[in-house]
Amino acid sequence: MVNKLNEKIKKLRLRNDFSQDYLAKKLKISRPTYMQIEKGERDVTVTEAGVLADVFGVTLFKFLSGAIGEEREVFFEKEHNRKPSFASSNAKALADKKATAGEVRISVPIKNQKKFKTVLTYILKKVGGKPNIGMTVIYKLLYFIDFDYYEKYEEQLMGAVYIKNHFGPTPVMFAKIIEEMKAKNEIEEVRSKFYDKEQKKFFLNPEYQIDLTPLSAQEIKHIDWELRRLADKTAKELSDLSHEDMPWRVAKIGEEVEYNGVFYRNEKLSVRDYDEL
Repeated sequence: MVNKLNEKIKKLRLRNDFSQDYLAKKLKISRPTYMQIEKGERDVTVTEAGVLADVFGVTLFKFLSGAIGEEREVFFEKEHNRKPSFASSNAKALADKKATAGEVRISVPIKNQKKFKTVLTYILKKVGGKPNIGMTVIYKLLYFIDFDYYEKYEEQLMGAVYIKNHFGPTPVMFAKIIEEMKAKNEIEEVRSKFYDKEQKKFFLNPEYQIDLTPLSAQEIKHIDWELRRLADKTAKELSDLSHEDMPWRVAKIGEEVEYNGVFYRNEKLSVRDYDEL
């Protein structure tokens, strides 16, 4: 097929953190046959292209034309290069366009980095050992912790940026935080299965000490509440729940999920008692 489709497929697979085996099963072909596709040694049929477009959460036209969304680079601010414009007390990460077309640079303030890492490691310490807690579940726990807190208190907790994808909201900061923790031997990544589903799990180094200083007592209480009500759900249950949530519903695939959508939630998803207002 045209437009170097094999390269786009590989790029989308890596961006979504899918294994070759996972996509091969979706296409109902063997893994070696799928590998031929990525190497450009085998064409993709129209039917297969439709399956892949659905898996990647884009239309068939966009998939075949190459309009697969902008690349995002997460840039962590450091103490020595902080600027007033980036140091806003508003806990929302700043996203700005890079000079190169088709890329978005997301600048994450130091405060956001610390709180995100603290919440992530707190989740892993509390429930990371549960058999259902893989990367997809962690994504959804982070999402609901952030967005539910914003609905309750009209304040940011982590203020992380989440992008809408086919399986729900994805925190763009996650991959870079994990990458840095792995480099410091603070965390171990393990691929496993939960029933018939592939799963990526994360285990903290037993010697790693969580610093809860960035979190207030109210924030910790909120996180504990979320874990009690959501941590035993499967990835599918949490993905389905996030797909019902208004912030995710109104966003477009590949775009940022806006926090203000929480004030338009239905009764099932709302976590705020508006009768007290």
